[in-house]
Amino acid sequence: MKQGKKCKIIFTPSGRQGLVDENVNLLQAARQIGVDIDSVCGGRAMCGRCQIEVGEGKFAKHGVLSFANNLTGPNATETKYLEKRNLKKGRRLACQCDVIGDLVIDVPAASQMHQQLIRKDADNRLVDINPPTRLCFVEVRKPDMHEPSGDLRRVAEALIEQWPSRVSVSNSSEISADLQVLVELQSNLRKSNWQVTVVLRNGNHIVAVMPGLKTQILGVAIDIGSTTMSAQICDMNSGEVLAVSGMMNPQIRFGEDLMSRVSYGFMNEGGAEELTKAVQNGLQELIEKASKQEGLNVQDIFEIVLVGNPVMHHLVLGIDPVELGGAPFALTLDTAVNCLAQEVGLRFNAATRVYLLPCIAGHVGADAAGAVLAEAPQDSEEITLLIDIGTNAEIILGNCHHLMAASSPTGPAFEGAQISSGQRAAVGAIERVRINPNNYEPIYKVIGSDQWSDSADFLKEVKKTGLTGICGSGIIEIIAEMYLAGIISEDGVINGALSSKTKRIEKSGRTFCYKVTEQIAITQADVRAIQLAKAALYAGFRLLMDKMGVEKVDKVILAGAFGTHIEPKYAMILGMVPDCELKNVIGAGNSAGAGARMALLSLMARTEIEKIVRQIDKIETAIEPAFQDHFVRAMAFPHKTDPYSLLSKAIKLPHRELIDNVVSASTNSKRKRTGRRARP
Repeated sequence: MKQGKKCKIIFTPSGRQGLVDENVNLLQAARQIGVDIDSVCGGRAMCGRCQIEVGEGKFAKHGVLSFANNLTGPNATETKYLEKRNLKKGRRLACQCDVIGDLVIDVPAASQMHQQLIRKDADNRLVDINPPTRLCFVEVRKPDMHEPSGDLRRVAEALIEQWPSRVSVSNSSEISADLQVLVELQSNLRKSNWQVTVVLRNGNHIVAVMPGLKTQILGVAIDIGSTTMSAQICDMNSGEVLAVSGMMNPQIRFGEDLMSRVSYGFMNEGGAEELTKAVQNGLQELIEKASKQEGLNVQDIFEIVLVGNPVMHHLVLGIDPVELGGAPFALTLDTAVNCLAQEVGLRFNAATRVYLLPCIAGHVGADAAGAVLAEAPQDSEEITLLIDIGTNAEIILGNCHHLMAASSPTGPAFEGAQISSGQRAAVGAIERVRINPNNYEPIYKVIGSDQWSDSADFLKEVKKTGLTGICGSGIIEIIAEMYLAGIISEDGVINGALSSKTKRIEKSGRTFCYKVTEQIAITQADVRAIQLAKAALYAGFRLLMDKMGVEKVDKVILAGAFGTHIEPKYAMILGMVPDCELKNVIGAGNSAGAGARMALLSLMARTEIEKIVRQIDKIETAIEPAFQDHFVRAMAFPHKTDPYSLLSKAIKLPHRELIDNVVSASTNSKRKRTGRRARP
């Protein structure tokens, strides 16, 4: 073959292309062009991660003829691999074939290092998978009497020579190692005939050296909520989520809300240490549970990323959060944290590291930072309102020009606490409700069943699940439906006069209640609890809108598990979100957890959020006089400031024909009381 011949290669799905020398190894060619095909073993046909497929035929768009025989045939090494492990038909190992003609090469998802991760259905965000911790299989030269050098130096030299794309330094003296690595290094090298897998962090620090070839490295992204904790175990090579698990935060026994827990730590000797131990043990249990479910080895976990509100953030680190209990709500630190897992009570392998995203301010934590990273309001011209609803709502408002943050004390009512029949979201809890405005009869659905209560199969389903109470999303829906049906007024008062028309409304002490079932009722106190919670939420984002000088927002993102399960139309009916086109009110899922996963898999994501957090302006609602004014006005349904501007659009529910009549009646009633024309 003639020397100097060039071959054209196009890689899909990235679309990258370039000219390479004939007879160059395909894996090397990919790296020359900038396509980082995964290969833990460094091209020795041991890990099988560099699989590719050849596109065959004429590709007029690229001007090439691509055929399988434009690669050299399987050599002895690849054949040996095929004998031990099967490859899908048409696949080759990139490390074992050379380029001898033009090619279109498809890189399957499992072989991509920079692949597309889909966080939710409507989001195809590209995440550059560039994890801080990587596996590098190396062959280390043996010691030589004529050239004295330490084992660590020779490991470092092997890394630089064999993994130039993963090492960030050029001199072996710049590569450091944990003490535990040095203690075990000589034994590990010699027992494996000088072939080892190095766990390299940040391109210049060795955290583990394991005999032979190891191909699996795991990381965990965890959202530590005040009520629940959730974990995602990921393959650090591919970014694939391998296991998901959740559990109640064991700190619940010390108090439903964060300030109760801060008070417990302050008023009880050793209380802060108890809280820390509880959450650390909970994290250990959570990770072990998720690993066991999918048959994963916890000793393969080398990286853990945590997000949580400031109190959770401090407690997991063993920092007393007492200063967060009162003004000026000072954080111990507002930067990201890197530490060993064993330093925060997590018992995996000695090399496991923990990274905590930075907190934004005293009541706006690393979970809010994770949500910002995931939803990226800083990348858009649209004015976006991002709300993570929990016992303390964290609110971000802004766009690419300016971001502001606040927190609002909504309390636990949205999660079912402080509600007479309320409960956490669990099997048997009512989660969906509709009320007929003619006879005030309800129908409902419970978690664990697909049937509405008016269906013939509902009773069969309920026997399986039980009927235990009403969860947060159910409470929001039923109070909105009570408002639409005229059972409660815009001031939140249950209309006792209707008790003569329906058995659903009963006297309850000095007030009235609405009975969903014989055992489950919505009381006047329940309505008030939701009014207080939604008023605090509204006042928080309205204050930010005032500070930013905007009268409307372009998009509302409801984050968190609770925000995801709220029907946007009901949130708007109750005034939990500002006036906005209903189609632009989006339930985003666990944005904080998604941000944690991004930070787990990408060093660039960590750098990005650490920079963004420092640019967010924090507004402290506790010292803003306007907060109380907004709070009072927001007690009404939906709210006093502009209650009918978009309501008619929000409540055109297809399952009822009389909704508009209800709205009209409510509007006419308001006109009579105020003496002015209500908005259509």
